[in-house]
Amino acid sequence: MKYIYSFIIACIAISFVGCKKFLDRPSITVVDDETAWTNELNVRLYVNKYYTSFFPGYGLGWGTAGAPLLNYQFSDDVFMSGNPSNFTRAVPNTGSWSYSTIRSVNILISRLNERMTGVLTEESFDHWMGIGRFLRALEYSKLVLRYGDVPYYDYVVADTDKDALYKPRTPRNEVMDHVYNDLKFAMEKVRISDGDQYLNRYAVAGLVSSTALMEASWQKYYYNNNDRAKKFFELAEDAANVVIASGKFDIVTDFRTLFTSNNLAGNRDVLLYRHYDAAAGITHAVASNCAISVSFGPTTDLIKSFVCVDGQAWQNSSVTDASDFSLSNMIQTRDSRLEATFYEKPNAKSVPSYWYVNKFIPRAVAEAIASGGVTPAEFSGDKNETDYPVLRYSEVLLNWIEARAELGKASQSDIDRSINKIRNRPIAPGAIAKGVKKTAALNLAMLPNDPARDADVSPLLWEIRRERRMEFAFEQGRYEDLRRWKKLEKMDTQLNPDIVSGGWVNFPSEMPGDLVKSKE
Repeated sequence: MKYIYSFIIACIAISFVGCKKFLDRPSITVVDDETAWTNELNVRLYVNKYYTSFFPGYGLGWGTAGAPLLNYQFSDDVFMSGNPSNFTRAVPNTGSWSYSTIRSVNILISRLNERMTGVLTEESFDHWMGIGRFLRALEYSKLVLRYGDVPYYDYVVADTDKDALYKPRTPRNEVMDHVYNDLKFAMEKVRISDGDQYLNRYAVAGLVSSTALMEASWQKYYYNNNDRAKKFFELAEDAANVVIASGKFDIVTDFRTLFTSNNLAGNRDVLLYRHYDAAAGITHAVASNCAISVSFGPTTDLIKSFVCVDGQAWQNSSVTDASDFSLSNMIQTRDSRLEATFYEKPNAKSVPSYWYVNKFIPRAVAEAIASGGVTPAEFSGDKNETDYPVLRYSEVLLNWIEARAELGKASQSDIDRSINKIRNRPIAPGAIAKGVKKTAALNLAMLPNDPARDADVSPLLWEIRRERRMEFAFEQGRYEDLRRWKKLEKMDTQLNPDIVSGGWVNFPSEMPGDLVKSKE
């Protein structure tokens, strides 16, 4: 028995020694911090994880976090079923911010400096450093927009450094000066080309124009700091001009196709997109969420904001029946983006508005669904495969002309290169068959005199803002635009009753079957 126990003890001892040696072996399937920073491919793999969080596209599967349409439902464009949510303009004083992304990006920057200066070429090092600083700038911009002053870190904080972990908030302007420097660095260092769907200098510059425009507007309209506003308006202008001057991008695609294409590769309207591939298990569900039966639709206010084809607001338009808000009439009398954004007939399945959004689903599919046909498999459930244009050239153009207007530099030629180029985009054959026409060019010498224009907004800025609203409806940014312009009163239902009503429907001619005889 004594020998048996000795044998067992010996086996146990050997097993622990063997186990320790086995567990100490480096993984052959997972790259850790000690082995990762040895080549450019590993750096790319590290950065790839950020794409779906910063640029979610239509989301993944049934997940819609950050995606258009379902995340656009808090603005004066959207009429929801039920009572609208209340909100305040106060800085959040509950909950906590997350610095996980800041820490992760700072690790990238730190490892590049400490471990890869002799591994990467100078060009590769500059590119990835530019990417790291660009992502850090985007994340800090989001934190500042939500919280104002926030602690700023440009290094990896040790979890034992309590003084750093619990340091006071850094003033907003100081944080944004760091952001400004990171954005400028990124525009100079990021590669002009780095492969399909990857960030390059033009995509970075386009996104810089949006980020800078947000801060410039905030400084002007909230803090009345014209010097800082000018600094960021000029950055927005310069960044957008990097894209424009390249000559690589243009407005050449009809509006709806930008959101219903299965492959946006090489499309000159698009600077950055997210590709979906059913074979790889990368699909989404946005089309399924605009397949007629929805709990939201456009507000009357949004519908009225679409400019008439003569370039005038409906109150001043010379177009016949400009004050007729029936859908069939508006398709023919309004800017072509209205027809591309909504289904052509009112439908009770769009409960609040009787107009429903099908900007993200092909016309033929929407018509098949509306007529009771079978929904194609790729447009049902979470099997949608259409690509999402994360950053479009039209956004860059509208950022550019807004910055130029805010700086007092906008000319007719600038308007022709931006707003009028967008208005002149091709119209789909199916839309032409419905009587859709291109909108007249905007003329700086004869700007529309919209009776609804706010007195503190110039006619030119008002039309630029209208253009953004038509271009990005149900896609992105309306709430953020209202915030940066200090116009959240537009969401006050008592001041603006048109945001608690939907589309106008001529029931006797358009939907006679939905009329109910009143009880006497």
